[in-house]
Amino acid sequence: MTDVVQFEKMLAGSAPILALAPMQDVTDLPFWRLMTAYGGADLCYTEYFRVHATSNLDKTILKSITENPTGKPAIAQMIGNDIPSLVRTARELEQYPIAAIDLNLGCPAPVVYRKCAGGGLLREPSRVDSILGALRDAISIKFTVKTRLGFNSPDVFDELLPIFAKHSLDLLTVHGRTVHEMYRSEVHYDLIARAVEVVPCPVLANGNVYSADKAREVLDITGARGLMIGRGAIRNPWLFHQIRQQQPGETLFVPNGHDVLKYIRALFDAVRLPDFRETSHVQKMKKYMNFIGLGVEPTGQFLHQIRRVTTESDFFRVCEAFLNHDRPVPLEPFPIALKETDVLAGEHL
Repeated sequence: MTDVVQFEKMLAGSAPILALAPMQDVTDLPFWRLMTAYGGADLCYTEYFRVHATSNLDKTILKSITENPTGKPAIAQMIGNDIPSLVRTARELEQYPIAAIDLNLGCPAPVVYRKCAGGGLLREPSRVDSILGALRDAISIKFTVKTRLGFNSPDVFDELLPIFAKHSLDLLTVHGRTVHEMYRSEVHYDLIARAVEVVPCPVLANGNVYSADKAREVLDITGARGLMIGRGAIRNPWLFHQIRQQQPGETLFVPNGHDVLKYIRALFDAVRLPDFRETSHVQKMKKYMNFIGLGVEPTGQFLHQIRRVTTESDFFRVCEAFLNHDRPVPLEPFPIALKETDVLAGEHL
């Protein structure tokens, strides 16, 4: 079954669609493979392909498509603002085994929005309108959009919704914060619910889904067709499986310390680069640990210590000190150091 057919069946079905969010420098091929081993999402989005006048398709990101290990549909995400370049890139991507092409209108990283791409485009609704119109005309497969509510204020969302409705999108994902809010504020689930009411296509709710109970709450509040989960899946790779268990009322799997420690070891190996350098790889792992650590213990000591290690042996010494046990570790975030974590690791997620 092709990705397109799988995606069409998914959209026509009744079960909540569970999507793995596109997270730059995180959701690469090794990470897809690792998530699949823990249950995995129904739908995976690539890291974004940067698009400009002289851009080419990133070969590393393409591997996620050509070597897709998940058995589930892949959606290729683009980011950019130049219409001819976006159209060209979309047509190039259509030659690969993907279910759809997605346009990123939500990335809150300053390096992106200052170039009027990603979330930066939300400052210019008329420009969004032109880009979506051109891409809808050019793309022959499914076309989707991932957006935030606005740039500085969610007030512009009422102006954006008719634009999204106008262009026959096949799926709209709404992260319920503005670009300015980054990942720090509460999620405006009421505005995601408004999108569900206004746009004719299915809507995925995105933002702060960290447990199966939270997933059910967000689906109930928003009426969304499904959920897109990013940071919650880094912290808890069992999350998609737990959400599926909850649907028929099954007892949820809850990992213990040994399970989480085994996951961290698997992650450490999965994302190790071929030209592995110990100190660089330990630094890379800290990006993931900023999320995992929030669910390990409530004092912040785990994160405090893990951020100061420089060697593999010290890294796992700290992990074992906190996780070498068989007590339950639900991996729901404790309210510690949230602002610091957002600044350190959230900008591209």
